[in-house]
Amino acid sequence: MKSDPGNYLPRRSFLKLSVASAGALATSGTNTASAADKSGAVGQPRPKSKSFGFGKHAYAGPYTGSFLDRVAFPMGGMGAGMICLEGTGALSHFSLRHKPEVFNEPCVFAAICVKGKPNVARVLEGPVPGWKLFGRPNSGNGAPGTTLGLPRFRKAEFVARFPFGTVTLEDNSVPLAVEITGWSPFEPGNADAASLPVAGLEYKFTNKSRRPIEAVFSFNARNFMAIGGNPQAVKPVQSGFMLWAGPGTDKPWEEGAFTATVSDPDAKVNHAWFRGGWWDPLTMAWRDVANGACYDRPPVSEGGPSPGATLFVPITLRPGQSKTIVLRLAWYVGSTNLRIGKDPKNGEAAPDQYKPWYAGKFPNVEAVTDYWRENYAELRSRSLRFSDCFYSSTLPPEVIEAVAANLTILKSPTVLRQADGRLWGWEGCSDNSGCCHGSCTHVWNYAQAIPHLFPALERTLRETEFGPS
Repeated sequence: MKSDPGNYLPRRSFLKLSVASAGALATSGTNTASAADKSGAVGQPRPKSKSFGFGKHAYAGPYTGSFLDRVAFPMGGMGAGMICLEGTGALSHFSLRHKPEVFNEPCVFAAICVKGKPNVARVLEGPVPGWKLFGRPNSGNGAPGTTLGLPRFRKAEFVARFPFGTVTLEDNSVPLAVEITGWSPFEPGNADAASLPVAGLEYKFTNKSRRPIEAVFSFNARNFMAIGGNPQAVKPVQSGFMLWAGPGTDKPWEEGAFTATVSDPDAKVNHAWFRGGWWDPLTMAWRDVANGACYDRPPVSEGGPSPGATLFVPITLRPGQSKTIVLRLAWYVGSTNLRIGKDPKNGEAAPDQYKPWYAGKFPNVEAVTDYWRENYAELRSRSLRFSDCFYSSTLPPEVIEAVAANLTILKSPTVLRQADGRLWGWEGCSDNSGCCHGSCTHVWNYAQAIPHLFPALERTLRETEFGPS
């Protein structure tokens, strides 16, 4: 049959139309990156692209304005937990306990104070999206537990180049150009490196004024790992702090830990936030930030536990000079109560519960933290090599953005990887739990990324399908 040329749709136009109709996930697009400069930051010419028909955002271009509102770029490992870098620079979606916690945005923030008369202090984030201010639980009571009322930069821009995401911040009152790059290891063929419970945040500051600048960078966090009345503590680690949560009675899976570390020799740590009620701990922590404080305070030795900690790094910059502070995050929740199936009867032994892959490789969070510090540069180089290769494609930017958006699923709680290395996957995620177990073949058999990028993991899915299943 002879085709009707009037109804012919070119392949390239079809691809663009298909992607636009389906919608690319806002969690990832294309980015600017290139080979790392000496500071380790990402930044490269952006590929050309066309605008969406319904707005000013361009495929493969930066997210700005209202397009930033729902950007959440996953960082973490396959089956190892997730923290998202938002389009504004905020950290959210903390899902470190082997389940999704989509609305878990604890009191965790980076800040900068530029010393002067007066000092200028800002949370290292752009404006808070309007949807966070009203309608969420407790927002009518001042949104306790959040940092929404602290001053932020006036303008933000986000670009993604999986597995790297970059936020640029601007504020006329701050004489610094600021760039934040978030990432986590991802290299095809190296499933173990891509399954680490870690994330990196690189804060690059450039003095755009004509005078020298003294400033203090800080990373601040309440102990969000703590659960109820269980034991908890802020503990020291090399050039950083640990947030530790002890197990509950007959609940060993509630034990977990999180570390934040740097390699700057001048770093100092306040392990003991003010122990008060209401907003007092955050108020006192912000007072330190606004005053440009930078000091050591050891962990508490008596009384109640410290509610949080601050890591300080002093900065001195000549006009035009840049400095990058590399903040390494690591976490460890070595056991779970996750099990799918019928409960045992007649005195039968309870079946094993899910244990994450990383718990079979590392004994504790200290070991993960040490490994992350010692291998950071090599893992970053290999991840950047994949990113540069992937984004050098001549496919339309709409297709590249759609593929990259779906790759981010591998860093979400949708994916589990058990201690023996086998991969599992939920059909999807609810707000606080995985949904539909069994690595169902009517979902995962259509996936293309795993067999092409991590064929050894894909083989474990087939072994499960034709074995236990």
